[in-house]
Amino acid sequence: MATRKTPDGGALRYVETSLLLAALLEGDLAARRALRHSGTLVTSALTFAEARRAVVRARRSQRLTPEQERSTLGALTRIRRRCAVVPVTEDVLLRVGKPFPVEPIRTLDAIHLSTAGMLTDDPPLLTVLTRDTRIIANAAMIGYPVE
Repeated sequence: MATRKTPDGGALRYVETSLLLAALLEGDLAARRALRHSGTLVTSALTFAEARRAVVRARRSQRLTPEQERSTLGALTRIRRRCAVVPVTEDVLLRVGKPFPVEPIRTLDAIHLSTAGMLTDDPPLLTVLTRDTRIIANAAMIGYPVE
């Protein structure tokens, strides 16, 4: 697949779920800044499914009040509007079954890395935004910048 760039010629920024949740549920300022950084945010449809599940779990465990849950879901909706969302396609799923540089890797993490791999043939042009150590290790070995 050809490299996709932002309209201004800049690199894409792949949002992985752990960074999104750090921003939304933990108030991680660096994660929030990463989401506000200029450029095109891109992510898997999986990211929003995982994030919504995390919000439900946080509410059920009383980590979030009903008001905080509504606010968090509103913020999640606003972030989704800013992202180019890549569906979990058969091509992505086929890539999941291939070896990754750092194994073992969980299936959902492999879906994220496979989605990122569909976006560019030139890894340095795609920055991966994550807090997940397995994603960080694999992204670095593949050649993606990581924030």
